[in-house]
Amino acid sequence: MDAEQLKRLERKETAHIADILTQFNTKNADLLVFDSFHTDNLWHDLWLAIFGILDDESLSSLHAQCLNTVRILTRDEFSLQTHYIEQELGTLLSLARINGSTSSNSDDDGTLPQLTLSDGEADVIAESLKCICNLVYQSADCRRQCLRQHSLDAIVKRLNSATSCATRYPSTLEYYDMKLLFLLTALEPTARTRLQIDLNGLTYMTNWLDDKLTESATAAVSDEQLNIICELLKVMFTVTSAPDKSPNEYEIQSLHLTGVLRELLLRFGNLSTERERAVVTHAINLLTNISGSCLSELLVKCSNAETGTENEAVSVNAKCCAVCFEKRNVRSLAVLLDYLRGGLAQQESEASSHELLSPVLTVLVKCARSNRTMRHYLRKEILPPLKDVSKRPEVGNELRNHLCRFLTLPAMILRDLSAELLFVLCKEDVGRMIKYTGYGNAAGLFAKRGVLDCRRIEGTDYSSDSEDSDTEEYKQQQQSFNPVLGCVEQPKRNPLEGMSEEQKEYEALQLVNLLEQLRKDGIVQPALIDKDGKPQPLEHILQLQEELPQQQFEQKRKT
Repeated sequence: MDAEQLKRLERKETAHIADILTQFNTKNADLLVFDSFHTDNLWHDLWLAIFGILDDESLSSLHAQCLNTVRILTRDEFSLQTHYIEQELGTLLSLARINGSTSSNSDDDGTLPQLTLSDGEADVIAESLKCICNLVYQSADCRRQCLRQHSLDAIVKRLNSATSCATRYPSTLEYYDMKLLFLLTALEPTARTRLQIDLNGLTYMTNWLDDKLTESATAAVSDEQLNIICELLKVMFTVTSAPDKSPNEYEIQSLHLTGVLRELLLRFGNLSTERERAVVTHAINLLTNISGSCLSELLVKCSNAETGTENEAVSVNAKCCAVCFEKRNVRSLAVLLDYLRGGLAQQESEASSHELLSPVLTVLVKCARSNRTMRHYLRKEILPPLKDVSKRPEVGNELRNHLCRFLTLPAMILRDLSAELLFVLCKEDVGRMIKYTGYGNAAGLFAKRGVLDCRRIEGTDYSSDSEDSDTEEYKQQQQSFNPVLGCVEQPKRNPLEGMSEEQKEYEALQLVNLLEQLRKDGIVQPALIDKDGKPQPLEHILQLQEELPQQQFEQKRKT
């Protein structure tokens, strides 16, 4: 922009403003580097000239273009940090109708007054919100000013009246309201506390989401609405990450929220588009913050459960829903498992981050721990009765195979979550865990839990039914089953065959010396299992031989 054009903007020459702004906005639509604007104070002069036009109500027809220019200028973090812009931010908050005066002019019931927005007014509000989002992201001072001007209050009130005011506030405005709300709550801890406690925002957001799902129950949800739902779920995630309400009050909210999330999973669980997958992703992230006691809301009682004992035979043969298990609709759990399978396939094909799978594994662990029906269903899907044990448990493409591979990953989060899920599905029974995963894969978990000596964990609270999973195929191969590998090991030639006793003794001494050298070099640390089931390091490799008779005696005594 040359000096003459800047002068015309400062003088508010209406005949030239539109052309100058159109040219500037088109040329700099993708501008990210503002070094040329730092000479001759160009950025600041242009900033003041634009806001001079925005403060003039007689030029309201040009405000949308001016705000487009402001949005470009707000990408320059250096200029925002070096200039005082509190007054200009106040102007933007007024144009977006989320400043203190907006919230104070509400009706007696707390909602914003009934207004009808023209297309031009909606464009101005939308562009103002975009500018504010940039400022909030770039500057902590701007975030604090937004809170001082009660912007949160105005957005929550707008959210509360969204159902009855859908025509006043188009989808674009709802989206940027949610965008701004997310940025404020994600970057400013005090905003989370105020939204959660003072404004009861979680209840309003849950009701809004429930209303949106109800309104669109018989129609396809537009991409715009899916984007809004994603942004809302992100806000709810930040708010629930550190709940400040009392446990009883928060649990009541969580029960309602979990029920709404269940409907959301059922609605978009087909994962047919990227946006639907994004909605399910954010819903799963939010479920990680829900207490386990509330996750039973993911299940719905099937109509078969109400038929009575005399019609039991009919109920068993005729399913009332697509996924009926133990008289419960477990479709939401099936969606979680489908999402996990899709994530596993994507991870192997694209080498994506392991941490992308941690939220869904976290939710599955909490579900398995909190509810017997959920655990039974997940066990049926993840750990079905063993039939073919000719391959190692980590070989294959089933869920069990993937999770067993994760048990030996260096990525601690994914490794620990996979181990926890498998152990809970095995009812924390060490023998059952070994059967499904092999002792070698599960050794890390056993060491962490102090059960390397294969004891069952005391104090576990599970149902008393045995859930025997030994199939006829497994029983036929059980004698050849290698518990360390988790599969049937093919017979191998004895390496000591044909050796004399002197040769065997010589090889044994060589092995002892090699192990001792590895121990001294710090490469390996031999250990024994103590009475607490945890490994204890040895001072010398020969201690293994000294402790062997005692270990054999203890093992015989346990069996």
